[in-house]
Amino acid sequence: MRGAAETGVTAGALPAGVERCYDAALRKRILALRHDLHRHPELAFEEHRTAERLEHELALLDPAEIRRVAGTGVVARIRGRDPEAPMVAVRGDIDALPIQEETGLPYASEEPGIMHACGHDVHAAWTVGAAHLLAREPAAGDVLVLLQPAEETGRGAAAVLESGALDGVSAIFGAHVDRRFQVGEVVAQAGPLAAAADEFRVELAGRGAHGARPHEAADPIVAAAALVTALQTIVSRRLDPAIPAVVSVGTIRGGSAANVIPERVTLSGTLRATDPRTRRLLHEEVRRISDAVAALHRMEARVELELGPPPIVNPVEAVGWAQEAVEALLGPQALVPLPTLNLAGEDFAWYLERMSGCFLRVGAREPGGEPTPAHTPRFYAADESTLVGAAVLAEVARVASRALRARGD
Repeated sequence: MRGAAETGVTAGALPAGVERCYDAALRKRILALRHDLHRHPELAFEEHRTAERLEHELALLDPAEIRRVAGTGVVARIRGRDPEAPMVAVRGDIDALPIQEETGLPYASEEPGIMHACGHDVHAAWTVGAAHLLAREPAAGDVLVLLQPAEETGRGAAAVLESGALDGVSAIFGAHVDRRFQVGEVVAQAGPLAAAADEFRVELAGRGAHGARPHEAADPIVAAAALVTALQTIVSRRLDPAIPAVVSVGTIRGGSAANVIPERVTLSGTLRATDPRTRRLLHEEVRRISDAVAALHRMEARVELELGPPPIVNPVEAVGWAQEAVEALLGPQALVPLPTLNLAGEDFAWYLERMSGCFLRVGAREPGGEPTPAHTPRFYAADESTLVGAAVLAEVARVASRALRARGD
């Protein structure tokens, strides 16, 4: 990883190409919005205050259109130079997570047990920032600014699509903060960038008994322990080692007392894959192994599978537009590769099944900082990443809009 001297970024500073995008007032406004959103996080489809705040900020730009979508989402249409040119969209997600914050930030969450542990406060603020920059320097065509709810549940993007809010959009762009990368670094690459994120639930229905007389039971606790171990063989023994995938059990629920063997135990977990064939194999094997382990222990397994977002696979052409924008703002050295494949889920993938686009990773680590993982109580993103993300999204929208108009889309 390059140091601060090589990237031209010091703590509190911005890359020169991004610095030129802002005056002091706009920089202050965007960061104040980020801090306010961070103080007042809201969970999926409960982002009422958040939506009001974002709608107010966008209304100040006198957009061609502004309205609510998908319950707590907001869309605003920023005018381009040519009303006949193709429309593109930029998206930021807005929901938080049920985690107690431990960052010690001066703008830490004021909501007990809820925090922006995945950077969606930054994503919302930089999307509004991109709207400001596009209002000042418009794209060729109109740009739809989308503030999407409920990304963490994997249901927000589908709700937006169902609303029709993106009808007529030719390409969409979004990004995620990432503390593995320093402020001023951006991942914009073709191919898989996030995994399909499906869920499974297995109920093991056995026969209860007194804990002192286990021979009278069909013990679902013992079966559950065996099932957790057996499920790990899907990736280790059923899948080519070169193919990435994850099977993780996240919950086990059952039992009411130490001396009682319960009737039922329920397990749930997540399945991650980056291609359709592997995704199908995971589903088939969860069912097969659950049924086999249940039968071995003289009980029944009831298996439920819930499809989540598909994998993100960035198309080559849209990645080219994103890379052009990043190089124009930050220079070619700012483009960095993803060091390992990301198996986290991201419901932006639903959009890419309908239209072209690109999803980016934007460096959020201050020089000298630790690469703190998301979804943890101490996660935060450097303020400067908010300003970098806004500038990058605005420039990507301009590049894509210009390219789409030139080819007559």
